[in-house]
Amino acid sequence: IDILGPFLMAVHQLKFLIVAVDYFSKWIEAEPVPTISAEKVRTFLWKNVICRYGVPQVLVSDNRTQFTSERV
Repeated sequence: IDILGPFLMAVHQLKFLIVAVDYFSKWIEAEPVPTISAEKVRTFLWKNVICRYGVPQVLVSDNRTQFTSERV
């Protein structure tokens, strides 16, 4: 899982992109967000990964503060 951006402001002021990539299939799940926070990452993981595919065995990130929060 990673966060890309900041990008130039676009429609609805969505400036960042949260991205998850499955290492085996290379399938990508992504969602634009206006700001980055642990809550946005947690919501993204719940909606786009856990509810669709189940709990991953391993979650790899770069340990940004948004990924190391206890709520994530």
